[in-house]
Amino acid sequence: MVRTAREPMLAQLKLAWWRDRLAADPAVWPKGEPLLARLAQWREPAGLGALVDGWEILLGEPPLGAGELAAFSEGRAAALGALAAQLGVEASGVPEAGRSWAAAELLLERGDPGEQAAARSLLDETTGPGRLARELRPLVVLAGVTRRAAVGRGAADLYRPGAYFRAIRLGLLGR
Repeated sequence: MVRTAREPMLAQLKLAWWRDRLAADPAVWPKGEPLLARLAQWREPAGLGALVDGWEILLGEPPLGAGELAAFSEGRAAALGALAAQLGVEASGVPEAGRSWAAAELLLERGDPGEQAAARSLLDETTGPGRLARELRPLVVLAGVTRRAAVGRGAADLYRPGAYFRAIRLGLLGR
């Protein structure tokens, strides 16, 4: 929604709607929204509000500063912490994996040189996904493949055969 938004104000309204829904009791959520129906079983869906906050930051007037990009990264880290809590698995390493994935994604997608430098700095501060619980293996794959592309040849690296083999290795072994 944020990436394809032609009108930032409309995207902000949609994100505000999601933030309000996630903060409300699932019993009062509107019926007919498939994603809300799936999230209704979560222990703490409000924990996903940080993800909405992070995406909203990207709607700001470019170029975004290092603090704003770090806040996006922290939003993803917090949301993935909520995912770990929902799955009932050990959450150590999850925020770091979320920050690494977010920083790598920002480095690949942001076009402004200042934003890219800030994203590079964020990425350099992270260590990568590391070992996580088996239930979080998809996160290891996403963070690992995206990080490799960001420090390698860029987004085109995501579509090279090596990326597929890396994803398989990360998925099978978790490292």
